[in-house]
Amino acid sequence: MHLCVIGAGVVGLTTALELQREFRNANVTILADRFEQDTCSDVAAGLFRPGTSFSGPTEEITRKWISDAYLYWDEIRRTADASEAGVAQLSAYIFSSTDPSIVRNRYIEKILPVYRAVTEQELTLCPGDWKYGSFYTTVLTECRLFQPWATKKFLRNGGRIITQKVESFQQVAGQYDVVVNCTGMGAKKLCTDYKLVPIRGQVIKVKAPWVKTAFYADYDTYIIPGFQGVTLGGCRNYDSYNTEVCKHDSAAIRERCEALLPSLKGAPVIREAVGLRPHRDPVRVEPELLDLVRGRVKVVHNYGHGGYGVTTSPGTAIYATGLVTDMLKSNSKL
Repeated sequence: MHLCVIGAGVVGLTTALELQREFRNANVTILADRFEQDTCSDVAAGLFRPGTSFSGPTEEITRKWISDAYLYWDEIRRTADASEAGVAQLSAYIFSSTDPSIVRNRYIEKILPVYRAVTEQELTLCPGDWKYGSFYTTVLTECRLFQPWATKKFLRNGGRIITQKVESFQQVAGQYDVVVNCTGMGAKKLCTDYKLVPIRGQVIKVKAPWVKTAFYADYDTYIIPGFQGVTLGGCRNYDSYNTEVCKHDSAAIRERCEALLPSLKGAPVIREAVGLRPHRDPVRVEPELLDLVRGRVKVVHNYGHGGYGVTTSPGTAIYATGLVTDMLKSNSKL
């Protein structure tokens, strides 16, 4: 059996590993033209906190994706591979001065080991007129570590990686039993998908080893300590294709983060990065049968996670693998 994953970001890698786990005798190939530090996943801070707007085809499926993803990351956290894979446990505060719903999260309140309202005293931890807040303990995945670790694991399992830009499904027709499309923003052109929209994000990574807890606040402000520095963010520029670092965004991010946590003033910059989040509502994880000139191609799409690709990728990978199983069992048209 020959299976193919197009795309080598966090969604592609978790999907490829899940296919190897489910189909132990299959040949699994990854086709991609960008890897590790060239992927959008590399920019992500990786804190497990899917937004309440994240949406699959149904509420039930969305919750299953999120629950499966948390269990996946938490299982790695409990192993000896955790540090190499870049997975750790982390606690966080989220504060708001405007609306109590901002500090609630219907998806993760019952999944995480701790998710509670803050005390009056905790509202004074950071400068600001904070009226509402939550404290929770979750997991963090540092993609700059996880992606190389996952790649090594995939190759060790007998997987194959080919550097190739796939611009049409015609290129893979007749070569694989099922193809899984994990191309992120690339799916906009590959699938002519007008629902897929880039949401530009910019972050600053600083050296601040004294920061051990994550903080979120109004205006898309966040401070997230990781294995390789502390991530300061952020911004959400809808339908923006600008991948250059913007000095105005940098200044605004530092100003907001330093106001929230004054000890960050003077923290040296490690790097600045921009990524285009592949946003689609709903996230597309579904089968499609393509009748092309070179033959029929069975495709399972798995893309459109927006800013929650790291968070939810294992959940959609498990779901997509189930769809692959269904396609292999059926030769009829969908």
